[in-house]
Amino acid sequence: MKNAQSVNWNLLLDERRSVLNSIQKWAVGTATTREVSSNLTNTQFSSEFRKLVRNNGTVYGRRLARKALRYRGVSI
Repeated sequence: MKNAQSVNWNLLLDERRSVLNSIQKWAVGTATTREVSSNLTNTQFSSEFRKLVRNNGTVYGRRLARKALRYRGVSI
């Protein structure tokens, strides 16, 4: 179900390999939210990541990221 708070996972996971690696590390807990946020600063991906964390929180956001990675066939 899409709503106004949906995250554009295609933007976060399909664009650049460095962004995908950052999200992957964050999803499994080896990177903190602050680290990933600072890595994505001044990019088009930063707003989507901030929206994910702001709307869902870190714990549930990580769960959603793991689910999105599995859905795209990326090993975690």
